[in-house]
Amino acid sequence: MSAQSEITRLLADWGNGNQAALEKLLPLVYDELHRLASSYMRRERPDHTLQTTALVHEAYLRLVDQRHVRWQTRVHFFAAAAQMMRHILVDYARGRRRAKRGEGMPELSLDEAGILSSERTEELLEVNDALISLTAADPRKGRVFELRYFGGMSVDEAAEALKVSPATVARDWRMAKAWLRREIGNRLGDGA
Repeated sequence: MSAQSEITRLLADWGNGNQAALEKLLPLVYDELHRLASSYMRRERPDHTLQTTALVHEAYLRLVDQRHVRWQTRVHFFAAAAQMMRHILVDYARGRRRAKRGEGMPELSLDEAGILSSERTEELLEVNDALISLTAADPRKGRVFELRYFGGMSVDEAAEALKVSPATVARDWRMAKAWLRREIGNRLGDGA
């Protein structure tokens, strides 16, 4: 049985209540989760050491803590992991912004060293806000951007996750990037 098939089988078994499947799953998905986290962290300061690992662990803990999820395939699981990592980093950036203004401390259990510089924090929050607007206007394009940009998925992987053709993903990807550039430019131009 291929590793991909084994992951899908273990996800289904775990979804059916088999806790032993969860224990077998982590070693099989860890490298791919680390690759996803690395794609996020490449956009951050280069002087981080263990933060990628902390992001992997936080995302995995949140994924396994979810209830009533029926993982359809390994791609579905990794798409959810990519989305979870984005949410963790956005939550962390918002926490840093609040702390900078003296409104409290970050609520995440990531390592105490900052993952995001102030400039990157603002950039991530701008991209996230623009992505929320795009997703409201066109959910599929928003999801394509999230999977490709934040999740580091290829066109084919995103197409599989969304159950559309690679040509559709490529078209949506181009349009989403253009839309987001314009949206972020408008927001920054307005001083927002």
